[in-house]
Amino acid sequence: MTSGTAQRRVAGAAGLARRAERPPRRRGRWHPYLFIGPSLFGVVAFLLLPMVIVIVLSLFDWELLSAPEFAGLDNYRRLIGDGETWHSLGVTVGYVLLSIPLQTVLALALALLLDRKITGMRFYRALFVVPWMATPIVLALIWSWIFDPRDGAINSALAMIGITGPDWLSDPAWALPAVALVSVWQYTGYNMLFFLAGLQGIPKELHDAAAIDGATSAQRFWRVTLPLLNPTMFFVMVTNMIGAFQVFDTVYAMTAGGPSRSTEVLNFRIFETAFKQFDFGYAATLSTLLFVIIFLVTVAQVRFFGKRTTYDLS
Repeated sequence: MTSGTAQRRVAGAAGLARRAERPPRRRGRWHPYLFIGPSLFGVVAFLLLPMVIVIVLSLFDWELLSAPEFAGLDNYRRLIGDGETWHSLGVTVGYVLLSIPLQTVLALALALLLDRKITGMRFYRALFVVPWMATPIVLALIWSWIFDPRDGAINSALAMIGITGPDWLSDPAWALPAVALVSVWQYTGYNMLFFLAGLQGIPKELHDAAAIDGATSAQRFWRVTLPLLNPTMFFVMVTNMIGAFQVFDTVYAMTAGGPSRSTEVLNFRIFETAFKQFDFGYAATLSTLLFVIIFLVTVAQVRFFGKRTTYDLS
């Protein structure tokens, strides 16, 4: 046998060995994509594509009736010195700080109360979710009547105990808290469902073991219940924060951004820029700003909860 033949046989054996090590080709790899196709189409068509269109539109000046004119970064330069927009952003942050902590705490407290075996518990659980099922515009109109300074239910109740209630929706100091209160009332019961599911997913044995070790009810809550609720808390905080930064319908129906622009959140500013001033290019710039802020806040929450969340309780 010549040396060349021996080398070819060695190389052939090595090739067979490499092919044997490769995982077998799987047939029908496209099948999973067939099932996720409709959802993937929805994400691309109604989420990713509109985002790209808005970002591209922010580089143009467009008044809807004329052809768009390329403006480059002029809209973003204008944004830097736009005090009205930064005011609206501050109002939005204030709304988030007023509504999110309160509704989260109340939702967790309700979940703790309803995580018990008492008569009519299913009815109470369903009752607290009813506000979330109502249309926000309708709720805003109802609450506008409740906040009425003369005939509203709140001021009438305060008058019975000798307190003169404020002019809720016409006073710049009270308008934003009133709007935030409506959001808290609407979404607390909805968030309660998630906390209730999280509580029921915690093994009872962990509480029993802590009780045997002498832990009080408060200690069991802070050292057992709350840490194991981090996955639920993460979901509730992220989704609520995204929704709060995008608030519009409640503000539009109750105050229309007033009084004195005290409730002019960023989404309402975008609406007025686009559909009252017909400056769609700049409105797209403001929308891009809102997207970036929500994205950064979400990333911060992901990093915060990522090191504090336990999913495996086994």
